[in-house]
Amino acid sequence: MDFTPETGTITMFSTTWCGYCNRLKKQLDAQGIGYQEINIEEVEGTAELVEKLNGGNRTVPTVLFPDGTAATNPSAAEVKSRLAA
Repeated sequence: MDFTPETGTITMFSTTWCGYCNRLKKQLDAQGIGYQEINIEEVEGTAELVEKLNGGNRTVPTVLFPDGTAATNPSAAEVKSRLAA
């Protein structure tokens, strides 16, 4: 399954209990940055994808950008900057 987001948006891999994920979602919402949230505990194969993107660590939030690159626990400012690039 391809989780690469459309231009101008991100895919955020998260869990329901992740405080960092909830904080990032609130910040993205406040800045009007679009995202698709994928709960790695509910979508088969995504926990393994997150581990692959993070050198074997199951760390969330992991954000996937339209250019195929990823960032682990980025700030909203970093997300906005990378989307503008």
